[in-house]
Amino acid sequence: MGLNDTPSGNRIHIGFFGMRNAGKSSLVNAVTGQKLAVVSETKGTTTDPVYKAMELLPLGPVMIIDTPGMDDEGELGEQRIQKAKQVLNKTDIAVLVVDGAVGLSEADQEMIAIFKNKEVPYLVVYNKADIMKDSAGKDYADNEIAVSALQKEGIQELKEKIAHFVKVEDSRFQIVGDLLKPMDVVVLVIPIDSAAPKGRLILPQQQVIRDILEAGAVSVVVRETELKDTLSKLGTKPYLVITDSQAFKQVNEDTPEDIYLTSFSILMARWKGFLETAVKGVTAFNGIHTGDKILIAEGCTHHRQCEDIGTVKLPGWIRKYTGQEPEFAFCSGTEFPEDLTPYKLVLHCGGCMLNEREMRYRMKCAMDQNVPFTNYGTAIAYMNGILERSIQPIPGIQGILD
Repeated sequence: MGLNDTPSGNRIHIGFFGMRNAGKSSLVNAVTGQKLAVVSETKGTTTDPVYKAMELLPLGPVMIIDTPGMDDEGELGEQRIQKAKQVLNKTDIAVLVVDGAVGLSEADQEMIAIFKNKEVPYLVVYNKADIMKDSAGKDYADNEIAVSALQKEGIQELKEKIAHFVKVEDSRFQIVGDLLKPMDVVVLVIPIDSAAPKGRLILPQQQVIRDILEAGAVSVVVRETELKDTLSKLGTKPYLVITDSQAFKQVNEDTPEDIYLTSFSILMARWKGFLETAVKGVTAFNGIHTGDKILIAEGCTHHRQCEDIGTVKLPGWIRKYTGQEPEFAFCSGTEFPEDLTPYKLVLHCGGCMLNEREMRYRMKCAMDQNVPFTNYGTAIAYMNGILERSIQPIPGIQGILD
């Protein structure tokens, strides 16, 4: 997978924030070396967050986000500001662009307070150093720097500062590879139905296969209809079977008890850092009653199928398991409600298209409001009575349901 093909959820997200006409968009263009953002002398030219996936040395694959001015005016301005704040939920590092000729404004100080509240690492960039007084002799803090987007001064130093503030972790073995030994055999069960993308595998399946290869293990890919015959013909006992959650029940029946079993969705929850929360949250199904509201959230947007898992299958399984008629609300993509108090449970997808920071933010929103939070694979395993089995291969998770 090349840098241009790196999934957005795996890229370092760098958000540029600032007041109107602080030179924010000009700085974004200087940093990226291309005209990503519209530049104008008119205040407030950037109206919506602009996303650009690219390679930024010395960081590698990144997602650059240019946001609207934080001092925008009127009702439309409020909407723009709200969108900019939502960007922070997925931002690994925030770059606050300040008009160096003016200095930190009250609005800038408010933004810094928001960064601290959301625990987002941030840099303060004093732009327009070419017209600043005493910029060369000023003693800047570690997270401050003076640059000139117009003169292209200090841009390389800014890139290096961004790289210094971002903790880049080696996550090659965080999905499943660290659970495996070289030459372990892993069977992947991937249904091919009307919801499967034509001619390709979905992202979690690709990532798990790559992770298995990185670990020096062996992957065998089958449909759920061929699993039983495959296991009998392999000639060796697999260490692990990983299934698409929709086929969990059948795969559990066809996989002998002495073979570990889990799902792509459970592994994604582990990778994104919320599996323990998901396992604890799933017991909320036992307290669901008719009329209770459940939020089903997806990180990506896609064409809804007639048998869509989020809007059709899961609600059906939940009704059958609980024997109740709860109400369901749905959200997808970047939209996620900040007020979760109307809901008895948040049921989220695996989050393969969202980075770890955004998934943790969504989980934290629920936890702060005392709303249980779980995900598709964990819920499906629980409702089929096989959650205990499906978390057995994962250290540190067993015993949570006791």
